[in-house]
Amino acid sequence: MTILRRSAVLAGFALLATASAFAQNAAEWPSKTVRIIVPYPPGGSADLLGRPLAAQLQQQLGQPVVLEYKPGAGGTLATQYLARAKPDGYTVLMVLAAHAINDSLYPKLPYDTRKDFAPVSLVANLPMVVAASGKLPARNMQELVQAAKAAPDKLTFGSAGNGNTGHLAAEYFSSIAGVKMTHVPYKGSAGVVNAMLAGDIDLTFDSISTSIPHIRSGRLHALAVTSAKRSALAPEIPTVQAQGLKDFDITGWYALIAPAGTPATITQKMSKEIASALRQPALQAQLAAGGYEPVGSNPEALQTHINSEIER
Repeated sequence: MTILRRSAVLAGFALLATASAFAQNAAEWPSKTVRIIVPYPPGGSADLLGRPLAAQLQQQLGQPVVLEYKPGAGGTLATQYLARAKPDGYTVLMVLAAHAINDSLYPKLPYDTRKDFAPVSLVANLPMVVAASGKLPARNMQELVQAAKAAPDKLTFGSAGNGNTGHLAAEYFSSIAGVKMTHVPYKGSAGVVNAMLAGDIDLTFDSISTSIPHIRSGRLHALAVTSAKRSALAPEIPTVQAQGLKDFDITGWYALIAPAGTPATITQKMSKEIASALRQPALQAQLAAGGYEPVGSNPEALQTHINSEIER
């Protein structure tokens, strides 16, 4: 046997061994801790969804399911980390709408949004709310438009970071309403809410889950929800559309993805476990209290959703 042929045979055995190891790992999954990477700091909407979901999955899987926070750069730091992670089903990332937005927002990303990841499941949707601080007298969208037109660039709006859903929702509002406001980015929703409560900024387009406690207490004022229909969590808050800005429909979404190369048997099993978790009455009650609308999709449906969001 020539050296070249012997090398080819050895390479073939190595590939077979690797494939066999992957098959065995997939069959045994999960046999150790599963990490859910969260691309924003604790206290934000991803965290408020991730904690109860992880607790339910841990109960179902019989293995620890933990959250690990890697905030920064609009979620791209955590996404880059996932792209380099071992594709064994033990490291997944909770992505938000910013995952699709970043593909168009940044001229060059350290990963390929379409090729470097394996979809797992669309977890939930979440309406956003337009909330005003106590120092802003506007109490509805018409009054907000009037205030913004009266003082171009003077009103400040905060977001959980450049390019996130709240940032672009506010920019979209500004464009169709014909107003100019000043953007103030923060590192996560918790920072935005704290700034609002302190009166450092005038308003925010943010996930309803993080703002609703302060709206209920009267420290913040809800002007509208950004979805096409009212939120079941706060049906008293009218939509942006109902206040004259037709076709305004922006809803946040949350999904789990894995590194490319993760065996399909694992992503399929994981998606089924997530769907099962989201059907549990206790978890449904927890999510409903935060305004989340559970979904639970298969990997193929999530990939279709991500592709359509990138195009949008």
